[in-house]
Amino acid sequence: MLLIRTARTAQYLAVRAITLHGLAHPVTLALLAAASTAAAKAWDRGHPVHTIHLPAAQRADRAR
Repeated sequence: MLLIRTARTAQYLAVRAITLHGLAHPVTLALLAAASTAAAKAWDRGHPVHTIHLPAAQRADRAR
């Protein structure tokens, strides 16, 4: 579960960096690398990709 949480957090931070700084910014690139590494580690441990990406209904609940 920790790997999934790490991958979600890294992905969220990377998306925020893209929004704030753009795709070519060094911070964005570092966060994208961290997100892909975290997702790969979770995948290697047997976690399917759909556990990293929350379903739309759960995202809506978290936004409230």
